[in-house]
Amino acid sequence: MKLPSFPLKKYTLFFLLSISILGITSCSNDDTISLTDIEEEVGEPEIAPEDRLPLFSINTNGSAIVDEPKIVADITILEADIVSFTGQIGIEIRGASSQMFPKKSYGLETRDENNEDLNVSILDMPEEEDWILYAPYSDKSLIRNILIYDLSRDMNRYASRSSFVELNINDTFQGVYVFMEKLKRDGNRIDINKLKEDENTGEDLTGGYILKIDKTAGSNLGEGYNDQNSFTSQYNPPNATIGQEINFLYEEPDAEDITAEQKNYISNYMAEFEDALASDGFTDPILGYRAYIDVDSFLDFFLLNELSNNVDGYRLSTFMYKDKNDKLKLGPIWDFNLAFGNADYCSGGETNVWAYKFNERCPEDFWQVPFWWNRLLQDPEFVSQLKDRWNTLRSGVLSNGSIDSKVDDYVATLNKAGSIESNFDTWNVLGVYVWPNKFIGSSHEDEIGYLKNWTNDRLSWLDGAINGL
Repeated sequence: MKLPSFPLKKYTLFFLLSISILGITSCSNDDTISLTDIEEEVGEPEIAPEDRLPLFSINTNGSAIVDEPKIVADITILEADIVSFTGQIGIEIRGASSQMFPKKSYGLETRDENNEDLNVSILDMPEEEDWILYAPYSDKSLIRNILIYDLSRDMNRYASRSSFVELNINDTFQGVYVFMEKLKRDGNRIDINKLKEDENTGEDLTGGYILKIDKTAGSNLGEGYNDQNSFTSQYNPPNATIGQEINFLYEEPDAEDITAEQKNYISNYMAEFEDALASDGFTDPILGYRAYIDVDSFLDFFLLNELSNNVDGYRLSTFMYKDKNDKLKLGPIWDFNLAFGNADYCSGGETNVWAYKFNERCPEDFWQVPFWWNRLLQDPEFVSQLKDRWNTLRSGVLSNGSIDSKVDDYVATLNKAGSIESNFDTWNVLGVYVWPNKFIGSSHEDEIGYLKNWTNDRLSWLDGAINGL
């Protein structure tokens, strides 16, 4: 009998469990796979079970995974050679520009036997139904997203809980993935009030909302940005040269469920915030922008995007939310695979430029940064708070030693599991340009060295730039 196609030495016990769980049988005793047969084929396991990454094995039962709709599949998760979860899922390809890569990212929903959404805990994360398997491909360090999310949570800002895993689809090994929570309204994720369709007046109408500045996706109604799925800022982005606009997409309630009254409320709130920020009295604590936003969330969002010189920062994958009777908060952060020097356009690979000044470097890009940041940095009080927050973080969470230690821990985890080697055996991209790499290392060690050196240079530049504002 043919053995499944993925790193054999790492998953001896998985084969036996798969035989049992998936019902792999043989017509004759001569064809039955035994532990002895496997050991003769692959030898004793080289890696201790507790050192292996969790293994997600997905069986689509002959169906192809597509970009909408989700197809039904079976999943089995192994942790330290023990099945920690098995069940049914809906799965689809996700992402925008990343879909060009052969290594795909996936969105999945855990479901029950009736194909209904089912909240479950996976890898000790809080129970939910919506999850993501993110595929690091152009990010050859494999760690950029997990690093920035961990830093955000260390700053007491929620970011998607994440874990390194390995993925097998239909007996084909897919390499290292990052399993993470999808951003959504939930008590353990974006913790805001659920706004119901009949809540259209009074304080009920004030929250909760989630908006985002981003590309449109398949779940948005209609073509492009339109009044069904979004509303447009009345303020053009600075330096834009071809009539670009800032659009706010409805995320919660989504475009299909949000009512006319709710659209009117949140669009008016955002307009009032932007009017206050643009006004002559914008620094007034009562009449200015502070009446509308949670300033601390804006400070941390700014610092995380600047730390990493996120080339998509502020203009894509930018979430914000407003709870009932509360101010607008910025975040959680999302999608930093092109950050930390991993982009060769619009100075995304440089350590000595402001990320928020993207429009000055690339005024003809379709997605631009809103005017907020230029204006906020004209407020002496905002700048003072920014300096204080930066210098506090630099003595702890964002110190060079703290960040380097995190990176070293990730690499040690991946090395112990043998996952770096198996990932790049599967995806032979080391030493090869993959859009939009600024640096091309011949080894994973080179990629990590570049990331650490880039980050240390960036921290040094920001120390001077922020304190010099």
